[in-house]
This record gives sequence, structure tokens and C-alpha cells, in this order.
Amino acid sequence: MANIPADLRYTKDHEYVKKTNDPNVVFVGITDFAQGELGDVVFVDLPKAGRKLNEHDVFGTIEAVKAVSELYAPLAGEVVEVNSRIDGEPALVNSDPYGDGWMIKLKVANAESASLLDAEAYKKLIGQ
Repeated sequence: MANIPADLRYTKDHEYVKKTNDPNVVFVGITDFAQGELGDVVFVDLPKAGRKLNEHDVFGTIEAVKAVSELYAPLAGEVVEVNSRIDGEPALVNSDPYGDGWMIKLKVANAESASLLDAEAYKKLIGQ
């Protein structure tokens, strides 16, 4: 069973939004369920800091042994930081998707969106 923390918000595309100490900045990454479905992550292509994204824009790609998938912005905002550790350690996405395996920090006007799912809704989406 996938780990679905109750304090995060999720997308139908299997990204998560995790709040930071700054109410206008959130962590974005892929869910434990998504990394499990992909298998061993071997490469992640992420945007540069400063890139502006609209909700649901493609912000990068993730390559695993099984497949290559696009990554979608869960909220509109500006990329303020990219997890540079993932370049050298893409397996962090597998081992710690909600911690060291985060992908980008996004500065947003509003960390809530009607399209984001709570943990219970996400569990239903993935059949848990």
C-alpha cells in the first residue's frame, strides 16, 4: 500500500503539494504511489529556478526503467528552487518521495486549488 500523508494535497496526475514554513511556497514532487508504479527512477529533468508555470503545465520529465513520464505543475506559480540532489541521486524519488525526493519549490499566490485532492480522495483515485 502506498504512503499517502494526510497533510498533503494531490493531483490526479500523481504529484503532491506540501506546504513549507512560507505560506506562499510549496514543495512539489511525485507521490509514493507514482514512484512505485514507475519503478527505479534513473533520471529527472527539472526546470530552472525562475520559470513561471500555469496550473497543469509540464514542468519536467521523469525517466524510470519502465517508462518516461511528464511532470505537471499542481498549481500556478514560479519555480524558486530545484532539488539539485536529484541530478546525482534520482533514486531519492523512490526512497523518500515526500522528503529528500522533492523536485521543485513553487512560489504560489494561493496554495489551495479546487483541483487538488485531499488524502482520502487520492486514496479513492488509486483504489486504496
